[in-house]
Amino acid sequence: MSEFIVHSHPGSPFGRSVMATLEEKGAPFRLARLAPKSPEHLALHPFGRIPIFEHDGFRLYETQAILRYLDRVLPNPALTPADTKRAARMDQVMNINDWYLFQGVGNVILFHRVVGPRVMGTTPDEDAIKAAMPRAHTVFDELARLLEAQPYFAGDVISLADLMIAPAMAIFTQTPEWSELGAPHANLVTWLARMQGRPSMQATTWERLAEMAQAA
Repeated sequence: MSEFIVHSHPGSPFGRSVMATLEEKGAPFRLARLAPKSPEHLALHPFGRIPIFEHDGFRLYETQAILRYLDRVLPNPALTPADTKRAARMDQVMNINDWYLFQGVGNVILFHRVVGPRVMGTTPDEDAIKAAMPRAHTVFDELARLLEAQPYFAGDVISLADLMIAPAMAIFTQTPEWSELGAPHANLVTWLARMQGRPSMQATTWERLAEMAQAA
């Protein structure tokens, strides 16, 4: 099979979702590091987001589209439930990730607490973080409600939803806000520990991906 190329940054939770999915599929890939908003980046993605994915001359962006493509072109193991209701729940959680966990929460709290200081040497904007917390509580409370006592978001088996949510959640554990947002939800804590124990997540930590990008 032709090479899978992921244009991303080692610290991107969206890029990690794609690479963890490739790991779940047992598919080798190459990480091509991009300088954010560089001419090279904008030539691949006019909206300046990451990741961008390439396979056999086919280029694709938008993480959900990439994950669904991978689940079709690499059907084993399947990461989309056969049951229609479970598949719908998977889709719902993936959209929660994009529209509510990232927008106004992750792109504020994670940026100011982790990404900005680590990548750009910035100081956290405490007012911006404080303003994002009410929305963050709503998101975490709803994710905990949807997860219930299940091992994974779509039931007993891992799905694309888990691979979308886990990378951002893993970064939240590095923030002081985790003790207020995530830690009170025992089911989320147990789920995240289960996800972080998977080889796909262990192979795609920020540190491991940074080594991969350096070696490329």
